[in-house]
Amino acid sequence: MGNKIYKIKGVVQHYAWGGNQFIPDLLSASFDNKPCAEYWMGAHPSAAAKLEGQSKSLLEIIQENPQETVGKRVWEKFGELPYLFKILDVKDMLSIQVHPTKKEAEKGFDAEEAAGISITAPHRNYKDRNHKPEVMVALSEFWLLHGFRSKSSLEYLLEQTPEFQVFSTLFRKEGYKALYQLIMEMDATDANHVLQSLVKRELIRFHAGDLTRFDPGWWVAKLYADQLPEGDYDKGIFSIYFFNIVKAMPGEAVFQGAGIPHAYLEGQNVELMANSDNVLRGGLTPKHVDVPELLKHTAFEPVEPQVMKGNAVNHFEWNYPCPVPDFALNKVVIQANEEWSGTAESMQIWWVGEGGCTVNKQMQMKAGEACVVFADGEFAVETGKSCTIFKAYVPL
Repeated sequence: MGNKIYKIKGVVQHYAWGGNQFIPDLLSASFDNKPCAEYWMGAHPSAAAKLEGQSKSLLEIIQENPQETVGKRVWEKFGELPYLFKILDVKDMLSIQVHPTKKEAEKGFDAEEAAGISITAPHRNYKDRNHKPEVMVALSEFWLLHGFRSKSSLEYLLEQTPEFQVFSTLFRKEGYKALYQLIMEMDATDANHVLQSLVKRELIRFHAGDLTRFDPGWWVAKLYADQLPEGDYDKGIFSIYFFNIVKAMPGEAVFQGAGIPHAYLEGQNVELMANSDNVLRGGLTPKHVDVPELLKHTAFEPVEPQVMKGNAVNHFEWNYPCPVPDFALNKVVIQANEEWSGTAESMQIWWVGEGGCTVNKQMQMKAGEACVVFADGEFAVETGKSCTIFKAYVPL
């Protein structure tokens, strides 16, 4: 491990909600028109990146040289690279989802292992024993659902939406959990009765130009696009109304901790999370939905969304504060004739968002490319014009 800096090639995930252009254009690659939803740059066992020009994965190299790669302190604390770095292209809405705490993830994983459920089974909830807090930074105008609305906002929405007025008394008397459990466990026939009327009315309002992306009905209209379902309506629609609709502009970030219900709606982002693939889903997805497990781990409380612009660390770097030990994310902006230099305390993964640069006078990087800087790696980065890099690392 004499060299400490290598370009890496990540893994593209072809989930149905992904776009067909953004990630292929970033990578200058073709994927036969398959949807390209996520680009993973990390060492997760299911899709580890590879060092350019080498056959071994980043995971294998870390396991063979743990202290020389992730760093002594990180290895002693986590026993792995504790984060997963991604680029996302959200064309269609993602599933309504919640992530468990680390303690609950360990319990859930062990229970499914004891039950003999295959790790690749479609109905498996827990793919590992880790929590999955995450932070996203918008690369485009980005829209998401994030946590329950305030009590006053949700009360007003229930009263003003004809199909939801029947739920108002329950919410006022018994709160968030009673309301959400009722609609998520509702019989399909009853849910269809409520949602059919709602969806038809929202489509009419959409075509009349009465809705914007800040209105839940706009997303309902996009979801169905005039194609009313022949079968059951998706109960995930309720969440579009009950959760906060959040807009983040390029460079702005949102952190999501355990228990916060959320869903990405539209746009491209950089995402950094704990090294986990544990997702408990509640709708708007063809994947496995487990309502009891979702309800068990949901924080039934109002959330005031915090859209972060980043805090200046030095002349080059802005940090997006995340209250977890597993990862940290900085945006680095280098202008012409400047040099950004330093030493990586823990293993870092960089992704070039804009422009291009030269690393240590020899390695050329352009927009869309990624590299790994192993622990104790020294770097000096220069650019002819300007360059923006997103840096993932473990905060020590």
